[in-house]
Amino acid sequence: MRYTPALLQSFDGSYRFLKTPLIDAPAAQRDPAVIETVTRMLADIQARGMDAVLDYARSLDNYQGTDIELTAGQIATSGDRLPADLRAAIELGSERTKAFAAAQRAHLEDFEVELVPGLVTGARYIPVSRVGAYLPAGRFPLTASAFMTVGVAKAAGVPTVIACTPPQPDGGANDAVVYAAHLSGVDRVFVLGGVQALAAMAYGLLGDLPVDMLVGAGNAFVAEAKRQLFGTVAIDLLAGPSEVAVLSDETADPEIVAADLLGQAEHGPNSPAALVTTSEEHGRAVIEAIERQLGELATEPIAGPAWRDYGSVTVAKDRETAAALMDDLAPEHLEVITADDAWYHDRLRNYGSIFLGAWSTVAYSDKGMAGTNHVLPTAGGAKHSAGLSVSRFLKPLTYQRIARATTPELADAVQVISDSEGMAAHSATATRRRDIFRED
Repeated sequence: MRYTPALLQSFDGSYRFLKTPLIDAPAAQRDPAVIETVTRMLADIQARGMDAVLDYARSLDNYQGTDIELTAGQIATSGDRLPADLRAAIELGSERTKAFAAAQRAHLEDFEVELVPGLVTGARYIPVSRVGAYLPAGRFPLTASAFMTVGVAKAAGVPTVIACTPPQPDGGANDAVVYAAHLSGVDRVFVLGGVQALAAMAYGLLGDLPVDMLVGAGNAFVAEAKRQLFGTVAIDLLAGPSEVAVLSDETADPEIVAADLLGQAEHGPNSPAALVTTSEEHGRAVIEAIERQLGELATEPIAGPAWRDYGSVTVAKDRETAAALMDDLAPEHLEVITADDAWYHDRLRNYGSIFLGAWSTVAYSDKGMAGTNHVLPTAGGAKHSAGLSVSRFLKPLTYQRIARATTPELADAVQVISDSEGMAAHSATATRRRDIFRED
């Protein structure tokens, strides 16, 4: 997350920095070596098919199994191998995410309207046919990812959803991840990771037709594979390292703000965390709290470098400036903890998802408990795009039904425009109908 130089110039004198990132480069900057590797792997998989997929699975993930697909029984019993409290928490997250997705779907209604007598138009929301979900299980197995991808696709009415998840050190799948996918309604699960997993789903190498859409987070190689496969299939979005920003004032507890900034910084050493505040005293207190909490944090080797290299604290002179600065950052996750949260909620426009008030935290959504989706735009993408939702899996297909009596008005106008463009065949499709109407 970085401010736009022109925006900073326009607000010159209305803000000051208490902390700036040490690394002045986009955290999600594309690595030429990653691009080259992914390009080579995709070409190889296209040429050699499953032989190449399995070669990569063995060499990159040390996969030693003979069958990469889990049986229906293995998927269904995955929850039996989990501690009771973890199983219950996964079940709760699945229920909440399904409920929110179902509510979103209910608000997307087919419609039909007669624009003028005899000219009927409308739209129907039709789900894509096949979705491939990537379920990360590397440094941190993101258990809730299946809720957001598999579960939401199923809530949209997608008939077939398959999932790939990388093998664990023992060669099997992560049971918590698989159980979350099972509760979400997954049709098939494959123990397959990385670029080879996305390619296998996109190219139809897993005993089924190619998927229409790839969704789910992953490392830099997974993100680059999605970018290169876009066009062959649809994708949800190109997400970089996880981001968090907090907009708070003197009424917020510095310890809570610090904890929430570190909560996302621990995703990776290049995960940005930003604070925008209208109180310098509060900003300094948050910085002190972060340093104190880092000393007690088991994930300090990850969160510490992230805060040092990509963390920032900006003091704005008033709430208008604070809101403008935050809209310019357009963070993936935005927390607002102020004396007037409603004002900011009405004013702010650019964010992946917003968390309002001291009792809200990003982790509630990350783990599926809030019901909202955690697959969200990063690196400023929230200025033009929203996160993954039911609507992303639906195609709003339009239709029109024209009555005979409406033909003359439409045909005359189409003829005029088509003739002006020199498109004689277009003109004829209208005038032939008009002539038939007049002959009758």
